[in-house]
Amino acid sequence: MPRILLTGGRAPATLELARAFHRAGHTVFMAESLRGHLSEPSNSIAKNFLIPPPRQQTNDFLDALERIVRENKIDLVIPTCEEVFYVAMGRDRFPAFVEPLEKLRPLHNKWEFIGKAERQNIPVPKTILLTQADDLHRAYEQFGQLVLKPVYSRFAAKTLIRPILAEAKSTVTFDSRWVAQEFIAGTQICTYSVCHNGRIAAHTAYRSDFTAGQGATIWFRHVNHTSIFDWVTKFVSAIKFTGQIAFDFIETPDGQIFAIECNPRAISGIHLLARDPTFPETFLNADSPCVTPSDHFSAQLWTGMLVYGLPSALKKHQLKKWWGAFASSRDVIFRRDDPLPALLQFRSVLHYLRLARRENISPLEASTFDIEWNGQRRKTGRAGRTFCL
Repeated sequence: MPRILLTGGRAPATLELARAFHRAGHTVFMAESLRGHLSEPSNSIAKNFLIPPPRQQTNDFLDALERIVRENKIDLVIPTCEEVFYVAMGRDRFPAFVEPLEKLRPLHNKWEFIGKAERQNIPVPKTILLTQADDLHRAYEQFGQLVLKPVYSRFAAKTLIRPILAEAKSTVTFDSRWVAQEFIAGTQICTYSVCHNGRIAAHTAYRSDFTAGQGATIWFRHVNHTSIFDWVTKFVSAIKFTGQIAFDFIETPDGQIFAIECNPRAISGIHLLARDPTFPETFLNADSPCVTPSDHFSAQLWTGMLVYGLPSALKKHQLKKWWGAFASSRDVIFRRDDPLPALLQFRSVLHYLRLARRENISPLEASTFDIEWNGQRRKTGRAGRTFCL
């Protein structure tokens, strides 16, 4: 059986993936730059490796991965979080389930993604790149109601939805690029797919009924959405994509769908797919049948539903809806046969809180401080070494 090295063990989706590979009989290793991460105590992991932070020490990070692959006879490296972009920089040094960096970059960039979709005649919101104050005024004149976000961002942490002009002026900075998108009223739907050369091997879609803040979904139920599946199929086929890819959509009340952004990495849709015993095979076999979840299965981040979902439900007078979701869904972290990740999960939270205090950032920003990628390019120095700018 193949030996798998996962990165990004801090994420619940990565823990889910590790357990799925372990159940399928694979030997699973984990490499992480966060000490005490969520997946570390899991009995699904044969061995954990503490590695340098990819954002701050890219070369050392890649050297460490190469050494782990060589010494442990790893057959495939599967990145899951935003370190995917740094792993892509070293894909010529070890086998990795990831596209080259230059193919990932325009997908992660919220302005370039819109342009790529438009060139394929795929529906997306009208979007303006903001490089100066005049662009911001033009966006308000053209759209009226709009959404503002940096071209490189995550979790919708800095996204402004229908801000007034004064708020936009005080927030948007032109030293880092932002986009303005036409606001489209509707329901947000997220997708996650595993692909081989443009063919979808696993796919799920789910609505963002409960979220932590504006971004991260914390309750998951698969929806069989033919139009969205066709959209994803057309897009990944056109670019012949291999790897994990996710999209956020808005569905209008009359059924129109618009893709608003792309994440070329793993997301929480893994929780809906991992129960299928054939799911791990979709990473290893390009010809495996397409896996989709049951419409009746749901999962949740239990702590997220209590900390974020319950107060939001009370505020919106949706307590009955929240309770129905909470009472009928399994927690994605707790397992009776693998209890330690759930029991020790707050160790990483404490790390984020300390880092947030030290760097004067939010705990959410601290959770990706050492792995986030904001368009840096790899350069070669005089001694042949590489570094990121």
